Amino acid sequence: MFIYNAKIYPQKNYESRAGGLGFIPCGYVRVEDGKIAEVSGGAPIKISEEDIDLRGLRLYPGFIDAHTHMGLIGDGQGAEGEDVNEDSDPVTPHLRTIDGLCHNDGYFADALKAGVTCVVTGVGSSNPIGGDLIAVKTAGRCADEMLVRRVGIKFALGENPKSTFSDKDSAPVTRMATAAVIREALFKAKRYLSDKLSAEENEESLPEFDMKSEALIPLLRGELKAHFHCHRADDILTAVRIAEEFSLDYALIHCTEGHLVADILGEKKASAAVGPILCDRGKPELAGQRLENAALLHKNGVKVSICTDHPETPIQYLQTSAAYCVKAGLPKDEALRAVTVNAAAIAGIADAAGDIAVGLDADFAVTDGDPFDIMTNVKMTVIRGKIVYSE
Repeated sequence: MFIYNAKIYPQKNYESRAGGLGFIPCGYVRVEDGKIAEVSGGAPIKISEEDIDLRGLRLYPGFIDAHTHMGLIGDGQGAEGEDVNEDSDPVTPHLRTIDGLCHNDGYFADALKAGVTCVVTGVGSSNPIGGDLIAVKTAGRCADEMLVRRVGIKFALGENPKSTFSDKDSAPVTRMATAAVIREALFKAKRYLSDKLSAEENEESLPEFDMKSEALIPLLRGELKAHFHCHRADDILTAVRIAEEFSLDYALIHCTEGHLVADILGEKKASAAVGPILCDRGKPELAGQRLENAALLHKNGVKVSICTDHPETPIQYLQTSAAYCVKAGLPKDEALRAVTVNAAAIAGIADAAGDIAVGLDADFAVTDGDPFDIMTNVKMTVIRGKIVYSE
């Protein structure tokens, strides 16, 4: 299938594709088996009835949100539809988001209308260690069909775990205890892995099965990322400290006061999913919130994506959130990367999504104008080569 007569906006090495224009003024994408097989200027040699003429509309990579709770906090369902926090235990890395995901939640339809084709979703931030995080497409008949892959384990620092477990008269009730709970679980998993490897090598009995430690092994091996919920500058640096101590690949989620330590984070080549942007300073940890945060982080060399933290900001306002960051100093091309290729990289799915490039999933957002203009409409959304929304 060809999608042609389109103004195409690839995100990597795009200058060389269009003589420095930053886009392909009129070109086409060939799709085979749900993947991008060709990207080129001009027109296809032969056009069939199944091909799509965009008549000059803009073709962007499908937009990506690297941090949400999509499908775990139900659309208009109240407490019955909430499966985002298993706060009966401070350490629950063995929870699997896919077992709680409501695939037909109404907000997935909102995502499609906004051109959002993929999100990272998972447990909330009540626990020092929550459960796994998964990348999912925003359309599909069931959660298994929507799944791209598991991408991380959720950690949380600061106010949320403190307040959750203070109410339960249980640890942790301080920042020190929160970090200690995380370290204890990681040390235990590290020892458990070492014992397993030693037993296998020496053909001895394996250690007693530990589901929580098993869940953390992919993290220790670098197969999954640690996603740290952190708002305050001190919590951000605690996340970095723990990640470095255990050699974890990590992403900073929210990173609200990142602008206060942006130079440090830049030196460490950190990555941050910044947001929600469209929200009030509704709790103490948000007192240092600044709209310029994403711009200042980018200026200091931090890889930045923009997230909604859906439903804190509803998913359909992802591009609006990025637009406000542009207004506050984030270059527009970086804002576009922040909801496409950077978001994919931070999510750990850059080999599957986030750009218009050969070999990636054929996920596209078709618009009639600048996606950061509030009057622009998404005319069509394509996931894995299939039209899943059309105005």
